[in-house]
This record gives sequence, C-alpha cells and structure tokens, in this order.
Amino acid sequence: MQTRTLGRQGLTTSAIGYGSMGISLAYGPGDEKEGIAAIQKAHDLGVTFFDTAELYGWGENEEIVGRAVKSFRDEAVIATKFGFTRDGGFDSRPEHIREVVDNSLRYLGMDHIDVLYQHRVDPDVPIEDVAGTVKELIDAGKVKYFGLSEAGPETLRRAHAVQPVSVLQTEYSLFEREVEVLFPVLDELGIGFVPYSPLGRGFLTGTAKPADQYDETDMRSWDARWQPGNFEKNVAATHQLTELAASKDATVAQLALAWLLAQGDHIVPIPGTRSAKRVEENIGAADISLTEADLARISEILPEGGFGSRYPAGMSPNWQ
Repeated sequence: MQTRTLGRQGLTTSAIGYGSMGISLAYGPGDEKEGIAAIQKAHDLGVTFFDTAELYGWGENEEIVGRAVKSFRDEAVIATKFGFTRDGGFDSRPEHIREVVDNSLRYLGMDHIDVLYQHRVDPDVPIEDVAGTVKELIDAGKVKYFGLSEAGPETLRRAHAVQPVSVLQTEYSLFEREVEVLFPVLDELGIGFVPYSPLGRGFLTGTAKPADQYDETDMRSWDARWQPGNFEKNVAATHQLTELAASKDATVAQLALAWLLAQGDHIVPIPGTRSAKRVEENIGAADISLTEADLARISEILPEGGFGSRYPAGMSPNWQ
C-alpha cells in the first residue's frame, strides 16, 4: 500500500483509509464482529488510517475501533471527532471539546488521538476558540493533528492561523463534487483532504436497490439519490462506469476510488464496509492507474456528479 502525506505537519497515512461509521450508524443494523474483522483485514492489507467519531454510537463505535486496532495501535493513525450533541445540535465550546476528548480516549483505550476533527462547524463558537483548544490538546500530548469536517474557506483560514489544519474531511465522490470549489484553498494552505462516502454511500458498488427496499434505519431509504427518477439515472450512470471498469479488469467501486486518488496526491478516501471481502476490493483500487482517456470518459458519464442532492433541504452544511 502506498502512503500519502496530509498537510504540512507530518501526518502520513496509507493511500486508502477505512471509515467505521457504518458499523454502528446510518446503514441499518450493525454487526460488531463483522466490523472488527473488516478493520483487521484492512490492516492486514496495509491500511493505517481508521476513522471514527463520538457521534457514531456515542462511544460504541470508538470502543469497537479501539478493540479492533489494539494489537497494532502503534502502526495505526486513529481519527475521531467532536462537535455534535445527542439532540442533533452543535457544541464546540472549549470545555465540551476537552470532555469529549477525554471520553474518546477512554472509549478507544488509547493515550492519544492522532487526528481530531471538529465534526461540524459550530455557528455559536468562534473557530479561533476551537483551534486554540485543539492546540492546547496537541501541546498536552492528547492529540497529534487538527482536522475540520464540512468547513468552508473562511473557517479554514481562520482556524489555520491559530493551529495549522492538517486535513479537511468532506463528502466527495463521482456522485458528489461540490467540494471541488475548496481545492484551491486547500492547495494554498497545504491542507490534505479526506473524502468520506467515496462510493456514493454505496451506490458506486453496483449493488444499489430502490429506496423502499432498505431498512428504515438505513439512510438510503430517504436519500434523494435512491428516490424514483434520480435512482434510475444513477443506475444508468453506474452501468456505464461498470463497463469502463471492466475494461480495466476492475470493479466499479475500484474505478470510483481510483478516480478520487487521481484527483491529487493530498487525497485519502475512507470507504467504509462491514465486509472483509469488500475491504480487499476497495484496497485494490490503489493499484489501478487511470489514463487521460479513462478520466475523460468518466467526465462524459458524470460531468457534474450524480442525480439527487446529498441532504434534504436545511440539512446541508453551510460552508463559510
């Protein structure tokens, strides 16, 4: 597995990481044993970057990740996040950040967090206060690197001036391209980028079903990309991508991840799955090279991303 550098503060990870949210949240009933097996398979295949968050089960997911990586903790880069409240609000007050970090360290069973993200920008707390608090945690040895999630250019600049930001995490895939407008700022400030939901929340695996065939606890039951009208268009695009992938002896998921890797050396996607077999498939994307002709064909198929917005009205992050 190749490695990549995120930011200018020394953060180095495998070219493909692992996102653990789906073990505990948003994709129907989870399975802890399968999740642990998937994480450990990822490590066996060279993955060093593992992503979790307080929000993913309020400690449950962090505990699972902690147990899964315990035998190879020194080889792993562990990222977690703060900033949500149990009622869906935001809380990035300094005292709350400190409380969440202490809880996360306990749940993970670790003495430090490698990457600490603000999960969402809190409109009621100046980002300078957030960055300053994370700087204190870094100075104390509890955290190594600072990250932001779903933040815009103004927030990135203001935070970076207080504590250098190593990485931004935001949804990005062949289906979701909005974040590309931030790439010049990331380049200017030297900030790495971690795409979450890099496989279009599973659509780009070729296994998508209509919305009404998912469990009610699965976000795909309400996601606009799975609704009638959008669903059929996204299926048709995925079929075309699958044909292109087959010409390279690859799966559509591998093609989608290889496309992300081709967008810049500062990009490390974190596909999530509970399946060890899917982990192996995803990691195979790191060995796929796309030609200019391949990239042009992908642009023809999905020039502006998929069909359907990623969040319902009022839920999309407000980038500033």
